[in-house]
Amino acid sequence: MLRKLVLTLFSVVLAANVSAAEIDKTQPYQMMKQVSEQAFDRLKSEQPKVQQDPDYLKVIVEEELMPYVNEKYAALKLLGPNLKGAKREDVGQFIISFRAYLVSSYAQVLTQYTDQNIAFGPEPKLDPKKSITGIKVEILDSPRPNIKLEFKLRKDKKTGEWQAFDMIAEGISLLSSKQSEWSGKLRQEGILAVAQELEGLAQQPIRFESKVQ
Repeated sequence: MLRKLVLTLFSVVLAANVSAAEIDKTQPYQMMKQVSEQAFDRLKSEQPKVQQDPDYLKVIVEEELMPYVNEKYAALKLLGPNLKGAKREDVGQFIISFRAYLVSSYAQVLTQYTDQNIAFGPEPKLDPKKSITGIKVEILDSPRPNIKLEFKLRKDKKTGEWQAFDMIAEGISLLSSKQSEWSGKLRQEGILAVAQELEGLAQQPIRFESKVQ
């Protein structure tokens, strides 16, 4: 499935076998390249442990991926118009639940990793007046056609550091697709109802799915 593949590569690009403190997050292009170059080695070396305990992928995601993801900004964008009149504590709970959901989701899609390679596009010129940039990446998945992606990153104006918050695959924003998926329930049942659903999804164990030939 295309969605699982691109999510897998999203995790691979960001998941690195180095600590966040060792990566300069003020340079988004170099940051993405540095973590991706080490991601494959990390996943390969951790495979025996992952095969024994798939939930260990959550540890990898928590420690190595989440420092490069702006889950708060993504959650607020996802809520969109539902923020109007919402209780502060409800929004806070949604962000916490959404983060847990991301950790579990990225861990699950990492089970789809099959040694794909990636190629980065040209380094974008950063406009000092803008806090959003895009980095283009191409998935090399021979013999299947290559897949073109664009990662969206946002700069923290206080620290100057960049974090990923969305990915566009085949012209479709993953964040926007989730917004459409949950908009009805957010509107009808409220933020807490969706937060509880996300919490339940986050608690599900990681499983290796059988591959259909």
